[in-house]
Amino acid sequence: MRTIWQVGGGLSGNPYDEILIKYGVALLGPGDAGKWTPNRSDHDFDGGWVRRFACEPEIGDVVLLRIGADRVVAIGIIASEYQYLEQFDDVRGWDLQHARRVRWKVFPSAQIFPTRLFGANPTRFSGVNSEEVIRFAQEVMSVELDSWQTAPLPPLPPPEALWQSPPQFANALVGLAQDWSRMIWREQSFRGLPSEDEMLVHFVVPLFRGLGWSQELLAIKWNYIDLAVFRTLPRVPQNCCFVVEAKRLGVGAESALQQGVDYSKKLDHKCDVLLTDGFRYRLYGAGNDFQPVAYANLLTLKNSAANLLERLRYGRVMDNTGPVVASC
Repeated sequence: MRTIWQVGGGLSGNPYDEILIKYGVALLGPGDAGKWTPNRSDHDFDGGWVRRFACEPEIGDVVLLRIGADRVVAIGIIASEYQYLEQFDDVRGWDLQHARRVRWKVFPSAQIFPTRLFGANPTRFSGVNSEEVIRFAQEVMSVELDSWQTAPLPPLPPPEALWQSPPQFANALVGLAQDWSRMIWREQSFRGLPSEDEMLVHFVVPLFRGLGWSQELLAIKWNYIDLAVFRTLPRVPQNCCFVVEAKRLGVGAESALQQGVDYSKKLDHKCDVLLTDGFRYRLYGAGNDFQPVAYANLLTLKNSAANLLERLRYGRVMDNTGPVVASC
């Protein structure tokens, strides 16, 4: 029987399993630290998972795709050696460039296992030791050869080009973000990740200031909102045009969407929600039923980031006659 592994597909409240299945990959982070090579330290990658992922699995091994602590949504066969794929630097807010190609078989419904079979806090990637889980995988793989096991791998998405001429203030923030990322993940100079409030002060507020917003229109911790952005004074609900919710690095800012939407709906009008960890920014449009409408990553500012900066620009908001921003 081939070796059986398990790989995470996101938190139960913020999964990204459909992306792994769509592109035929298993992905692991942190990827912003760069490609794994034998001379790199485990400290560069927040532990030994990336090294194991790169070195130990063999082509033909079986891998289970896990969501949260107890749900398995697909089984797959590893189809490549370790790769570093830049196009997965942003997967629902996670940097997951460490990759293996995988042929996936999706289950009609998730298989639920007792939580501790994968551990109380399952690791991002590991071998499977539970006899119950191994038996389940063996039963699935013991059927006659199915077409999914030999099907062509789906094409990978093309990498997006870097933005060659961003505004000067954005360039400064990109440089600061890259410096911080190197210190946080590699040198461990901070002795712990920066708090949400620290990232708000050093990155989020300067981003809005660079886009033309004055300080008095940016209210931190206003009515429990991490950052409320006002079209004009006074700071009252009808003048709020953006709800900004921040999450700590490594948690995934996407998990704060419902909280941000709830704050938006408590205003006398719905406004757009911006989720961020200080480095990554995803805008959800109130007029699009809070679907994602723009994205930017300060660590690798790509062409599509221009759309986000334009939507957040003070002048665009002030061109509106009503209290709701243009994208609403």
